[in-house]
Amino acid sequence: MPPIANLQTVTLGPSGLVVPALGIGTWAWGDSIFWDYGKAYSDSDLESAFGAALDAGLTLFDTAEIYGFGQSERLLGRFMQQRPGQAAIATKYFPLPWRFSQQSVADALTASLDRLQVASVALYQVHWPLDFLLSQQDLMLALAAEVKRGRIGAVGVSNYSANQMREAHRYLADQGVPLAANQVQYSLLNRKPETNGVIATARELGVTILAYSPLAQGLLTGKYTPEANLKPAGARWLDPRFSQSGLTKLMPVIRALTEIGEKRDRTPAQVALNWLVCQGNVLPIPGAKNARQAAQNGGALGWELAPDDVAQLTQLTQAYC
Repeated sequence: MPPIANLQTVTLGPSGLVVPALGIGTWAWGDSIFWDYGKAYSDSDLESAFGAALDAGLTLFDTAEIYGFGQSERLLGRFMQQRPGQAAIATKYFPLPWRFSQQSVADALTASLDRLQVASVALYQVHWPLDFLLSQQDLMLALAAEVKRGRIGAVGVSNYSANQMREAHRYLADQGVPLAANQVQYSLLNRKPETNGVIATARELGVTILAYSPLAQGLLTGKYTPEANLKPAGARWLDPRFSQSGLTKLMPVIRALTEIGEKRDRTPAQVALNWLVCQGNVLPIPGAKNARQAAQNGGALGWELAPDDVAQLTQLTQAYC
């Protein structure tokens, strides 16, 4: 697939980091507990996904030290050796209870950099707003120090509320470092960031929203319907939305995505992702377990939904706010 013409870009917060308006989430890379890694797909599938994403112009890959207990980072590190200098990496620090000093933040970052086989990452995020023995202020001080040290291009948070984001922003600002991003679950089937103040606060502070699970773990792809009777791989089948009754309830949304997509020769997934891009200041990071999925993700960029289509989908999914 050739690179997309007029690929939209996003500047991550006030940090100045410019990336494509859509990234690739790698939670499933190396995760055999939730995603069935090693059974439903292999390392070679993931390497093909990595290459297809880059070929489509998607250069931002989001990972975390806890994904596959480090395996996601290790795989990315290996794949990047074949395509050096082409990928931008966002990874995450998990505030475990026994990480009680600023040095523990530096040590966790060092371990991530070793697994990724890089000297620095574009974005380093706090995975959850947990306070144990290390306060948010000390955590932000440690992250600001790593920006000044050159091992982090920008600081982000994940799953932070509006107030928690404001607090992190303030502590970083005291060190002269901007808060670049807040990664939250956001999709047509989870629009809570619109009503809980997260999106409004992010816009006010100049913080970019990274939308994880933007396809609701596959529900918005159109693949799962009451008639198809497909069972998702891994632990997703436990989600009641994948049940017969759950899928029946979702069908008006799936039908609208399909109809809008047919007008533009796009898939339901591409329409759902484009709706997020159209919100402004939102960067979706859908997963991709093979080359086909990565290329399909890329097809969500390079075009824009008509305002009427955006309004229709917004109205149709109002119950998910």
